[in-house]
Amino acid sequence: MTTPAPDIRLTPASDIRLVVLDMAGTTVADGGLVERAFDSAARALGVEPGSQDHAEKLAHVRATMGESKISVFRHLFGDEERAHRANAAFEEAYGALVDDGLVAPVPGARAAVEALLADGRSVVLTTGFARVTQDALLDALGWRDLVPVTLCPADAGGRGRPYPDLVLEAFLRTKAADSTAQVAVVGDTTYDVLSGLRAGAGLVAGVRTGAHDAGALRAAGAGHVLDSVAELPALLRGAD
Repeated sequence: MTTPAPDIRLTPASDIRLVVLDMAGTTVADGGLVERAFDSAARALGVEPGSQDHAEKLAHVRATMGESKISVFRHLFGDEERAHRANAAFEEAYGALVDDGLVAPVPGARAAVEALLADGRSVVLTTGFARVTQDALLDALGWRDLVPVTLCPADAGGRGRPYPDLVLEAFLRTKAADSTAQVAVVGDTTYDVLSGLRAGAGLVAGVRTGAHDAGALRAAGAGHVLDSVAELPALLRGAD
């Protein structure tokens, strides 16, 4: 006897109960600070700007935007000790740039988060940075009390994107949704998209305010590509 195929329905946007939002590039405009901080990390490991080695490593950083930074440095520098030295230099440099006031919200980002909350949805902010850097960003933006849960890779067992762990941790901590089909994942990189798909999110959207363009986001599997996160509340209200 043939087993009937499961009756799979896409989750209507209006049924989303939990929204998992990336920070840098999605809700936070950092003006390329990741690359500037990478230069500091590279110099700390003896990689000189202008060299072929630097160019190749920077290309990898660009290609893996959204991934946990310690994972990126493990790939670039091999052994754990060198990776941690590079990561520490990166986080220190990025934090100093944040302290210098070189970050700002993506226009409309705070209003979008507040609208999502007002609509009865839970919102979690996630990052590939370490907790100390995430906290520095939240402080610089005045967002400490914007949402009750913010997550970095260490909060999800150490694995960041493109693994599903951050999304699943948000799902478990908030208990806002009955299944991951009621979760939306939104970010500016292909790794954000992949993490949402791997977690079984009911809606996965890319935004055009960060690292990757619309073509790359759609190729990775994004069901929607928005000009910015400011468009998200209307999408989830069913105005798509």
